[in-house]
Amino acid sequence: MELQGSVAIITGAGSGIGRALAVAIATAGASVVVGDIDGEGAATTVRLIADAGGSALSVTTDVSSTDGVSTMVHAAHDFGPVDLFVANAGIMGAPGLGDDEADWDRVLDVNVRAHVRAAKILVPEWVRRGHGYFVTVASAAGLLTQLGAAGYSVTKHAAVGFSEWLAITYGDKGIGVSCVCPMGVDTPLLSGIVDSSDPTARLAAAAVTRAGQVMGPDQVAELTVEAIRSGTFLVLPHAEVLDMYRQKGSDYERWITGMRRYQSTLG
Repeated sequence: MELQGSVAIITGAGSGIGRALAVAIATAGASVVVGDIDGEGAATTVRLIADAGGSALSVTTDVSSTDGVSTMVHAAHDFGPVDLFVANAGIMGAPGLGDDEADWDRVLDVNVRAHVRAAKILVPEWVRRGHGYFVTVASAAGLLTQLGAAGYSVTKHAAVGFSEWLAITYGDKGIGVSCVCPMGVDTPLLSGIVDSSDPTARLAAAAVTRAGQVMGPDQVAELTVEAIRSGTFLVLPHAEVLDMYRQKGSDYERWITGMRRYQSTLG
């Protein structure tokens, strides 16, 4: 996909990977809608883009609802039809199994259903136009697992699965899909569990920080922009994830035993 002159929406763009993606995509020549539940964070991202000579507007919205997703799409009309949607907004969810159904509803809504809702709005128009691009910012947890957080692990697996389905179903109709699966990235999401008072949340954080390099969000954004331009589906900022994924698939029993052992060292 050519980003110059395109219109893009990035969710969760008020900080972290989303902010880095918004700046990188705007720098590449796109007009960007910066969506986030944190209006002040979104406005800061827009100022960063403007300072770099780019074009952007902020939308304070909650992607956990259909109306929240629709609000961003309607706002983008100030620039023109949407060409690119980056489903980046994500939450860790409750530690362990969660305390109640509301925990699961929230993490499912933000980490999975927001992607589905955006696709339902945008994909039919993209098919009519013959082009469009959907980026899912998932996680290495979607290919492997996330210790200490069932909701996060399950929803990131689902996000990867939905991306695969989109790519298979619409890839011959002009729609590109990329799925980004990093391990540790220096974001508020990670720092939030590192500093948590909950021991299970801290275990989840340790599982990430000890597994490999904690990368800067700008590095993830750079690789994602390259993937959009080349039409690459799977984006692995941490190259070692591919080896881990292959080991998992080649001997599931051994992998699960190894993950139990790793979990015990963290505890």
